[in-house]
Amino acid sequence: MLRFPTQNTFIRPISAMLLLAALGGCAQVDEWLRGKEPQEAPSNIDVGTLTTDKYLHDLYRLASGDPATQAEIFADSEAAATLTPDASTRLRLALVLATPGHAEANPERAQDIFRDLLSQAELLSTTEVSLAMIHLQNVEQQLMLRREANRLREESARSANTEQRAIEQRIAKVEADNRALRQALTEAEQKLDAITTIERSIREQTENGNNQQ
Repeated sequence: MLRFPTQNTFIRPISAMLLLAALGGCAQVDEWLRGKEPQEAPSNIDVGTLTTDKYLHDLYRLASGDPATQAEIFADSEAAATLTPDASTRLRLALVLATPGHAEANPERAQDIFRDLLSQAELLSTTEVSLAMIHLQNVEQQLMLRREANRLREESARSANTEQRAIEQRIAKVEADNRALRQALTEAEQKLDAITTIERSIREQTENGNNQQ
């Protein structure tokens, strides 16, 4: 004899499902009442962003640390770039070199590394590419300002040298004029002495002639 499912047979599974849903809803309501946001499963995590946070942490320590900390960060980044020279370690080294204010700062070397990395941008994440481009622009600006400062310093030095030479020439001319004046004065005094001697001789001869008469 065939047995048809009773009403209770359908009700039990449905009740169990409703109970589980209610429990889940209660958990979410409890989190809301406690002031917690319901947690969602992470999706599309940008690994490059996590790596960028590490770069920025190093740069913060480099900018705010004492010389010993700065030397440690540089040594660690250079060792990593030497032992495992991949895009990430080389970018880290370039960022350290590009940061001013510590003994190992080297914008020229940083510029070369940034340019080489950006020529192989496919090896970097999107955030790493942005980081490299921003710091490359900063480094190029630093180098441009340094070249301009050197140019102005050289022009100032040349101007100072030119002015110094002009002063020296004026001093030499004044000294030469003084020597010429002293020589002229000496000659004039000698001529005056000679005239005085001649006049004295003429006067003596006149006096002698008068006495003989």
